[in-house]
Amino acid sequence: MEMIKCKNLCMCYENHTVLCNLSFSVKRGEFLTIVGENGSGKSTLVKGILGLLKHKGGLELTNVKRSEIGYLPQHTPVSEDFPVTAGEVVLSGCLNGMGFLPFYKDKQREKTRVALEKLRVSELEKRRFRDLSGGQKQRILIARALCAAEKLLLLDEPATGLDPVVRAELYELIGVLHKNEDMTVIMVTHDLAGAVANADKILHISDKEDHGFFGMVEEYKQTTLYKEMVGADAPTGAI
Repeated sequence: MEMIKCKNLCMCYENHTVLCNLSFSVKRGEFLTIVGENGSGKSTLVKGILGLLKHKGGLELTNVKRSEIGYLPQHTPVSEDFPVTAGEVVLSGCLNGMGFLPFYKDKQREKTRVALEKLRVSELEKRRFRDLSGGQKQRILIARALCAAEKLLLLDEPATGLDPVVRAELYELIGVLHKNEDMTVIMVTHDLAGAVANADKILHISDKEDHGFFGMVEEYKQTTLYKEMVGADAPTGAI
């Protein structure tokens, strides 16, 4: 069952064409990772999926509404100066599905409790968000996105700035949500190793090789695009 259909999509940002003739699809239960060079249009595509940027056709959401998408943006949407608790941050993820209800109810508070448990951060519920470590904040923000997600998690660079150990733990948790909760996941990342280790499919946005690649991970690892990215990420002197 397809949730997102994209065929020959072209998108502009500030009167500049960023994406052109992009085609891919996402089925329910899949884990798609989006990679590509800086400025290739990854964030523009994310905004198109969320309806934040207009496009001239070619992108269609089927069997999922935008209100059913849990979104973790690249930059923290919580002010570091605001004295909010981690639990309150997660609870705010329920706002998307509350309509015109003025107050949180037991249903939303229970959803928050479950999300905290799934991200293994229940003990952080009463702590100030601004006092948490980078890895703890990302877990809280993913729990917040999970409260908003009914069918799809859209994560934009969730592991940026985290050390390798914390990054691996975060990827492991995202993988658990994907497999155990039957959650469709789209993740944008610059971390190529994390991309191929966790995804079912890869979308590499590029102006090379007929505008990039879309397909299974093992197929992607045979492409020139992948080999060039691996070479670019390799430390000096590496074989």
